[in-house]
Amino acid sequence: MKLQPECPVDFVSINENKVRMVAAQVFLLSALFLVTGWAAIPALLCYDFLMRSFNLGKWSLLGNAAEVAVKTFSIQSKPTDQAPKRFAARIGLAFSSLMLLCSIFQWSTTAVSLAFTLVVFALLESAVGFCAGCYVYSIGKRFTLS
Repeated sequence: MKLQPECPVDFVSINENKVRMVAAQVFLLSALFLVTGWAAIPALLCYDFLMRSFNLGKWSLLGNAAEVAVKTFSIQSKPTDQAPKRFAARIGLAFSSLMLLCSIFQWSTTAVSLAFTLVVFALLESAVGFCAGCYVYSIGKRFTLS
């Protein structure tokens, strides 16, 4: 039996192309963390995921940078529902928070594992539009409704 993703929906439309640009930035920052180990990177990611998780996107540095890029390069808007992206941002907030804690306590192996996971899923979102959050949400929903 194949798992079909069942995404959360809130009927608020956002630009998927902007979301994918934000994911590309998360990919680059997470990859930079893998190379440098700078704790400031997961701190920045925590802040940004926090803003996007709780509808404070106007304060998102990555979101604002993506918005400038969309306008500068006249990239067409592709509407998508906001809820699955917000859910994925909350998962990103958890991962980046754990990365930050692991960096502070110098648990580098765990921090690297978490960063690598962010790298993979941010790359999938930015390159092909694959939202892992939808699958996680679907699995969680199965367990809570059973």
